[in-house]
Amino acid sequence: MVLFFYNLALLVALVAGSPWWLWRMATARKYREGLWQRLGAVRRLPRANGRPLIWVHAVSVGEVLAVSRLVKELESAFPECFIAISTTTRTGQALARERFGAGRVFYSPLDLPWAARAHLNALRPRMLVLAETEFWPNWLTGCFRRGIPVAVVNARISDRSWPRYRRLRALWRPILSRLSRVLAQTETDAERLRAIGCEPEGVSVAGNLKFDVRAAEESGATRLLQSGAAGLRVVVAGSTLEGEEFTLLEAWPRLVSIDARLVLLLAPRHPERFSAVAALLDRSGCQWIRRSGWPADPGAPRRLRPGEIVLLDTIGELASVYSLASVAFVGGSLVPAGGHNPLEPAQFGVPIVMGPHYANFRAIVDELRRNQAIRIAEKEEFASTVIELLNDPASAEAMGARARQVFGQQAGATERCVAALKELLDTEAFAERAG
Repeated sequence: MVLFFYNLALLVALVAGSPWWLWRMATARKYREGLWQRLGAVRRLPRANGRPLIWVHAVSVGEVLAVSRLVKELESAFPECFIAISTTTRTGQALARERFGAGRVFYSPLDLPWAARAHLNALRPRMLVLAETEFWPNWLTGCFRRGIPVAVVNARISDRSWPRYRRLRALWRPILSRLSRVLAQTETDAERLRAIGCEPEGVSVAGNLKFDVRAAEESGATRLLQSGAAGLRVVVAGSTLEGEEFTLLEAWPRLVSIDARLVLLLAPRHPERFSAVAALLDRSGCQWIRRSGWPADPGAPRRLRPGEIVLLDTIGELASVYSLASVAFVGGSLVPAGGHNPLEPAQFGVPIVMGPHYANFRAIVDELRRNQAIRIAEKEEFASTVIELLNDPASAEAMGARARQVFGQQAGATERCVAALKELLDTEAFAERAG
C-alpha cells in the first residue's frame, strides 16, 4: 500500500514538473546524458559474459571514490562474479569510467517501476550493494520480490537528514526492515538506522570506507604543478562552492603579502561552475591560468608566477594534487552545504582548514579535531587562520602528521565490508541449496 501511494505521488510530481524537466533537458547537457538508461533502457555490459553480477550503486564523485577500493576487493573476493557500477550524476559517471573502465559502468535507473524492473530483469544481480543511503522504494521492492539480497555500505544518516527520516519512519520501516545487511559508518549512524526500521541484528558498524581510499596514481595536474611550481608554496582550495571562491579571492592578496612565493590551486566542486569561476577570476584582477589550457608536456610546463592562481577545470585530478599543498582548504564548509571530505588531504599529512559547516562529515571532522589535526575557521577568520599555518611551518607540519595518523588509525572498513558481504552471499547460497 505504501508503494502504491509512493508511485502515485511520483507520477503526479513527474506530470506537474514535466515542463521544467523538458526545459532543463533542452538547455543543459547534464540532464540529457544517460537519460534513456535512466528511463529503463539497459546498457549492455559486454564484459559480463553471462557471469553472476554484483551491482554496486554510487551516486556521485564522493561515493565513487568511497567504493573504489571496495570494488577492487570484491573482484578479488568473488573472482567468479562481474562487478558492475552505476552512478546518478554525470561527474560520478566520468570518474567511475576512469576508475573501473567504461565496460562495467552505467547510469542508474530512476526509481520508476518500469525503469527499476527493466534493469533488475536484464542484470539479474546476485546482490545489490548501495553506497550510503540510497533508499529507493521501487529498486528495493523489486529486489525483495526477486529474492536479491540488498546490502548498504558506508551507511549514514546525516544530522540534516535525521529529522526527516525520523518523522517518516513509519513509512520507511516496511522497506528498510527487509534489507539484508546494513554496514554503518559510526555507532550513531547504526542507532539511527535501527530507529527508522532496519532490523537490529542486520545493522553493524564497519567504519567509513573513505578512510581506506588512497589517491590514485598522480594526476597530470599534479605532475605539472611539481614542475611548474617548483620553489613555490601551493595552497589548494578543493571542492569549493558558490560564495567560497569570492572569500578566497578576497583573502588572496593578504596571503600573498605575507609570502610572495604562494600560488593557489582552485578546484570548484561542480564542473558546470567552471565558467562562472573563470569570470570571477577575470574580475578579480589576479593572474590566473586554466588547468585545461596548461601545456600537456610535464617535461617543460609553463612556469607559474608567484601569486598566480590555477583553476582546476578538469575532473578527477584533485585528490593527488593535495599532496603538494602547504595548506589545504576543503570546501563546502564556509557556506551551509555540509562540507566535503577532509580525508583527501589528511592522507598526505597536509594541514587542513575547513569552515564551520561540515555536518556531512561530522564524524570524520570530530575525530580530526579530537586529535588537533584540523583547523575550523569562520569566514571572517579564514585568512588569518591560513596565514598562521603558513607562518609556522613546524606547527603546520605537526598538525598534518596528526591528520595522517588519524587517517591510518581509522582504516579497515573495506575489509570488514567485504567479509560481511561474503558472509551474506555464502548464507544466501546455502539457503538456496537447502531449499
